Amino acid sequence: MLSKLLTVSALAAAAQAVSVSVASSGGNATSPYAYGLMFEDINNSGDGGVYAELIQNRAFQGDTVFPKNLAFWNALGGAELSLQNLSTPLSQALPTSMQVTAGNSSNSSSTIGFSNVGFWGFPVVEGWEYKGSFWVYGGLDGNVTVCLTSDQNEEYVEASVEVSSSSDWTQYNYTFTPSTSAPNSNNTLNFTFAASDLTGSVNFNLLSLFPPTYNDRPNGNRVDLMEAMAGLYPSFFRMPGGNNIEGLLPPYWWNWTETIGPLEDRPGYPGTWTYENTNGLGLIEYLLWSKDLGMEPILAVWSGLWLNGTTVPEDELQTYVNSALDEIEFCMGDASTTWGAKREALGYGPFQINFVEVGNEDSLNGGAPTYSAYRFNAFFDAITAAYPNMTIIGSFYDIDGATPPFNASGDFHEYALPVQMSSQFNLFDNYTSAHPLLLGEYAVIGYDEAGFNAPTWTVGSPRAFFPFWYGSVAEAIYLLGAERNSDKIIGASYAPTFQNLNSWEWIPDLIEYDAYPGHTTLSTSYYMIQLLSGTRITENLPMTITDGGFGPSYFVAGRSDVTGAHIAKFAVYNSTGSVPFEFTFAGVSSGAVGNLTYLTAPMNASNPVGGNVVTKHEQTVTAGGNGTFSFTLPEYSVAVLEIGATTAGSGHNYGNPSSRHGWKGWKTWGRDAQHHGSWNQYGQGW
Repeated sequence: MLSKLLTVSALAAAAQAVSVSVASSGGNATSPYAYGLMFEDINNSGDGGVYAELIQNRAFQGDTVFPKNLAFWNALGGAELSLQNLSTPLSQALPTSMQVTAGNSSNSSSTIGFSNVGFWGFPVVEGWEYKGSFWVYGGLDGNVTVCLTSDQNEEYVEASVEVSSSSDWTQYNYTFTPSTSAPNSNNTLNFTFAASDLTGSVNFNLLSLFPPTYNDRPNGNRVDLMEAMAGLYPSFFRMPGGNNIEGLLPPYWWNWTETIGPLEDRPGYPGTWTYENTNGLGLIEYLLWSKDLGMEPILAVWSGLWLNGTTVPEDELQTYVNSALDEIEFCMGDASTTWGAKREALGYGPFQINFVEVGNEDSLNGGAPTYSAYRFNAFFDAITAAYPNMTIIGSFYDIDGATPPFNASGDFHEYALPVQMSSQFNLFDNYTSAHPLLLGEYAVIGYDEAGFNAPTWTVGSPRAFFPFWYGSVAEAIYLLGAERNSDKIIGASYAPTFQNLNSWEWIPDLIEYDAYPGHTTLSTSYYMIQLLSGTRITENLPMTITDGGFGPSYFVAGRSDVTGAHIAKFAVYNSTGSVPFEFTFAGVSSGAVGNLTYLTAPMNASNPVGGNVVTKHEQTVTAGGNGTFSFTLPEYSVAVLEIGATTAGSGHNYGNPSSRHGWKGWKTWGRDAQHHGSWNQYGQGW
């Protein structure tokens, strides 16, 4: 494979020594949002993923796209299970319940019930407190035993819940804590009771089981996946991003009003990635997710385009513009506003929204003509009239000449091969800073192949299953190019974030997992992003290159007004060997000490399930008599050199950072221009 890759990629560049002098002034300030997260429910990454609910098909939700069914439920002890729409439903949102009758049980003394297989199993972890609940209607008087049981019928933990017959729906709650851990997730959740306790039939609905959640939030998120995201030091959160906001076909779209309030009031949604969404992960949960990880929310609103190519006519669009305004008011409004009062009634204060993205990839599925003709304009005009300081982001455009309309920003998506992304260090050099750009989705998605400079999008085209190291280094070059232009770039987010190892529609992905916590896998790209995101440059500085240049090594340099540190970041790609560097920072004296951290891995390697092939190297580098830091980086490596303020000599006292040219912040982006631009279906001619 290695020889093949070397023949199809660009010829390896000579490992020429690089000498660089970094100035102390004349640079530009950088975006405070440089690295962030994008999320959509794909690959069972919401239900069955970060949303911690363990029971699959908990409320028998469905529609004309994904009909209601009893999938993932099984009868026990000869019981019979059926779906029923009772005259007295649990709620209008959840009208369908599971009816249980004695069925083929042999006698009244037998034990009957049902089980759920979870999202391809249940984790059983010693010391975890699980919180469960279910709703019951009908003729059942007695104890319901709830038990986590292995496929070998080993019972790990159980709870007994006393249930009484009722003509009203009644919710029952239980907790249990395993005293031992299961070796895998091949476990089911069983509900059993004596057949003699049943009078006729009984109905169950909204059966739920949560493990411990991040920050102990009710209806919260899975701890290990939240901790993994926190480890990337994300500064923004694009949500609910991607195709899942759009809907497959009318009348379905991500209607935020159906994702708030009690779970029994959330009807579900036919997600765009082959499965029904419970909407348990709703707007409030996204906002709390942002808060828990300290991220700036970038709120996506539905723009009137379905994935089947249907668009809302201009004379019918105002309803959906009003919905977007109501959604923003729900997030930000105080108790005197209609929707702010509804949020307050749910127990939450306001959530600040500074960024709104109108739609998702509206250049696709035939959406571009109507987006440019009237859809974007309608949302932009209405939102900016109500919120003049809001930054509005267009969902597509061409960076090579077109700019977003009005005073908007734009969202650029790039899925690439390594040979392509490794050549994009200077992609944004000529872009305008008048319309800061969100790199809302990026990833290397396949290995280099002879004759191909970009991915093919036909069904069955080859894709990498997991990110791989030389692809991750290519992504680092792309990200360093964004950092060097970060007065123009809001930030970048890899996509998709998650892959359920049992069910996926898109590969590769940043973090892989299944029901068993020991299988959670942080990809090679994860560790690359973690390194670059973990040390932020707040002021890019001009560099004078006296030897070498860009290729096979790529680098940016600057300072931090938070720590006072001098920082340089590097990627070495497709070289003939290790690359020697000499870096000098103006004002940094001889004897200054820097910390050099670099990552390496086998060129073609991906992280195995639950494992890591990426090696982190750390060393100190002391500046020579002329203040020069000398060091060597191996081929296919990503590195950060940081010289702390206390070890940099006089260089760390560089004046007031707020006076520097560059980053203006969301309140002032593009507010000078008042013209209304236009674009054609290919994103040209704003």
